[in-house]
Amino acid sequence: MDEPDLSHFSAAGRARMVDVSAKAESRRMAIASGILRMLPATLERIRAGTLAKGNVLAVADVAAVMAAKRTSELIPMCHPLPLSGVEVEFGEILAPDGEGRPGIETRVGVRCNGSTGVEMEALCAAAAALLTIYDMCKAIDRGMRIERLQLEEKRGGKSGTWRRGEPVRETSP
Repeated sequence: MDEPDLSHFSAAGRARMVDVSAKAESRRMAIASGILRMLPATLERIRAGTLAKGNVLAVADVAAVMAAKRTSELIPMCHPLPLSGVEVEFGEILAPDGEGRPGIETRVGVRCNGSTGVEMEALCAAAAALLTIYDMCKAIDRGMRIERLQLEEKRGGKSGTWRRGEPVRETSP
């Protein structure tokens, strides 16, 4: 199977923003996730709401929405998109990693009607949520680790639906 062309480069090899003006608008959706591993005591303080900086997950929720809305300011070739919705969820990962650390997982869903996808918005939002938790807890646990920041699903556009774990379909460039 041939690799698809990398459309963010011109014929001369220069970076460029892809022209999507000829693409039809469609409903687009993407879900991204990630995990922040931490000491069990850090997770307990987040759960109990005893951190001096306040409700960590409420602040991280707002950070995720703000990041989704501002993705085009952070990622050079992303188009500014009129987002129609951002949903943020948090869950505890109680199964420890190899270092005995539980974690907090975030899943962020982003939607819009547009001519390009919202994968980068979902990924930026998930990253911002986890980074916000790190920032608010770093005074008690600098060893926290972000892992598995990844796209879980995308829908819409010419390539249709993709879900993590499903076989890759061949697409034409």
